Amino acid sequence: MRHHLKHPPMEKSQETSRLDFGKMGYGCKHYRRRCKIRAPCCDEVFYCRHCHNESMRDHHEINRREVETVICLICDAEQPVSQVCSHCGVRMGEYFCAICKYFDDDISKEHYHCDDCGICRVGGKESYFHCKKCGSCYSIGLRDKHSCVENSMRNYCLIFYECLLDSLQETAVLKCGHTMHSSCLLEMLSHDKLCCPICSKSVIDMSKFWKKLDKEVEATIMPEYYQCKDSSEDYQYKVWILCHDCNDTRSEVQSLQFLQYPQHCSTSAAMMDNYMLYQAPIF
Repeated sequence: MRHHLKHPPMEKSQETSRLDFGKMGYGCKHYRRRCKIRAPCCDEVFYCRHCHNESMRDHHEINRREVETVICLICDAEQPVSQVCSHCGVRMGEYFCAICKYFDDDISKEHYHCDDCGICRVGGKESYFHCKKCGSCYSIGLRDKHSCVENSMRNYCLIFYECLLDSLQETAVLKCGHTMHSSCLLEMLSHDKLCCPICSKSVIDMSKFWKKLDKEVEATIMPEYYQCKDSSEDYQYKVWILCHDCNDTRSEVQSLQFLQYPQHCSTSAAMMDNYMLYQAPIF
């Protein structure tokens, strides 16, 4: 008579070893993961949604939440979305979000899911707060230090015209509250475009520029057209100045000095932090 021996349960170390098999060894240029996704829109298989979006000639984009099936890269088994392969027992992503259908083995990114944003982000939840009005997570350093613009991060980059909410590129939040890619901001500044494309507020410290302009004005000879013909009279021209930075209007009476900045405006004492960086989302 044969006795059927029961196999002892798999030891913890063996189980962990199986879960971690192939970790960081698979994936694409966007993510390290041990599975591919089947796109619900075209029924084709890709490593991730970005691979899908970049390869589509008709430029249609995948809805991450609608992904229902994945293919394990270790055993090639196709199955419903889950963190662990139901066939070979491998963990297909060290970080897994069942809402975003997102897998990533590189946990050094410190992923977290923001319910208000509706997507996963990187950088550690403790380093960010969600601004309800702007509609996005911002660095703790921006709390009470930024101008709120309704759903500013749910708009498109002012230069590149890509949706900023789920862009992989780092995003800059200007002091005026408007947003754009950090790379686009640097490119704009390199072409001496120093104001926000929407509201024309300064994006950097303009004090050195104003001082340089003051010197140029002082060294400029008054055009003959504006020169006083009667030496016994002192004529001046009155103009009005609209300051984009403080939105105030002040009259000036100094002839030719209408080229100056408003003396009351704090822009002349502004710091170089007129724009602050915001950590971009990752999925």
